[in-house]
Amino acid sequence: MGGRIHLAKSQFISNDSFPTQFSGLSRTVISMARIVMKFGGTSVADIDRIRNVARHVKREVDAGHEVAVVVSAMAGKTNELVGWTRQTSPMHDAREYDAIVASGEQVTSGLLAIALQSMGIHARSWQGWQIPIKTDNAHGAARIVDIDGSFLIERFQEGQVAVIAGFQGIGPDNRIATLGRGGSDTSAVAIAAAVKADRCDIYTDVDGVYTTDPRVEPKARRLSRISFEEMLEMASLGAKVLQVRSVELAMVHKVRTFVRSSFEDPDAPGMGDLINPPGTLICDEEEIVEQQVVTGIAYAKDEAQISLRRVADRPGISAGIFGPLAEAHINVDMIVQNISEDGSKTDMTFTVPTGDLDKALVVLEKVKQDVGFDVIQSEAGMVKVSVIGIGMRSHAGVAATAFRALADKGINIRAITTSEIKISILIDGPYAELAVRTLHSVYGLDKH
Repeated sequence: MGGRIHLAKSQFISNDSFPTQFSGLSRTVISMARIVMKFGGTSVADIDRIRNVARHVKREVDAGHEVAVVVSAMAGKTNELVGWTRQTSPMHDAREYDAIVASGEQVTSGLLAIALQSMGIHARSWQGWQIPIKTDNAHGAARIVDIDGSFLIERFQEGQVAVIAGFQGIGPDNRIATLGRGGSDTSAVAIAAAVKADRCDIYTDVDGVYTTDPRVEPKARRLSRISFEEMLEMASLGAKVLQVRSVELAMVHKVRTFVRSSFEDPDAPGMGDLINPPGTLICDEEEIVEQQVVTGIAYAKDEAQISLRRVADRPGISAGIFGPLAEAHINVDMIVQNISEDGSKTDMTFTVPTGDLDKALVVLEKVKQDVGFDVIQSEAGMVKVSVIGIGMRSHAGVAATAFRALADKGINIRAITTSEIKISILIDGPYAELAVRTLHSVYGLDKH
């Protein structure tokens, strides 16, 4: 029943030993399942909350399921550890950084194991290197490259609940390597794939994935199901529910993933439902019977716009601009190009995160002579609002509806990019909330 997961550094590669074992789950009642449960920092913020998490775990154990638990550090602890590291030395060794910040999850896993033991549950804490979760050597932002699920399968056969420190693994240099912020989500999904879990439950401080941010639009609705592709777009475009890499991994290995609230009463009716527990199911598109044209509205603040004026229009210019930015690890997003009438010059506009704006301007000044442009203009405080939905593939006029609705509200569009299932629109920051509410309404997402 075991498995082994192999992951590439820059992409997720499917392993033929992982069949799509979930397609019949909704039609077949299973008396015993294998479940991976993940709890984030707010869910384990103090001892009382850790005891509450233990009750959630006990519910699944009492139902006869095999359970592995992945935990984050207690809320605020990672920030504290990072602060201490930077205070000691702003230019610190990344390997020692990992040794320090990984300790937060180690504490949580031990505390939860003790809480479970006090409830009479056979539980043991394990660190990432003990599984082992093997990563590449990019300390501080490592990627998982291999997990052998046999170790955890043995724990299940012993009747043990394995409580695993998330966010970490072991690099080829035999040192602890951390996966970057939000990495515990990726740990959980990767482990679920490796042990061929029937489900991966991501417990957080919200009770699911919503059509948009409820803090911006009170009429936002919780989605019962959302496809992997849609969730990937929403996560990458501003929704903070799941880490992008965890969604990529779930999509490749078809790990059915539920986003659930850890603050619900663990013993409330329906909480132990194996097939459809309360929350949002992230699943294959084929499992979604009725597909909405638009599923959700995401937004990302702190976008900056850079415009290069009168750029020489010749082969290799784009590479001369975006190559150095990539080498500086600056993520370029929306790109718009306007060519002059005679075709000799072009204006090039693109966006970068506001935090990378100053670094991007320095890089561009260095290549100005080689690329050949007259002037750089930049503006921070932009917002990217995105319309997302797999139903957009088969429906025309979705973009026109958005443009018309924003125009009616007097919102000027700075740039537009599209893909098969999304439209992203760059606007001025002060109009962000109005734009989100307008688009949420125009597509009928506020209707129950």
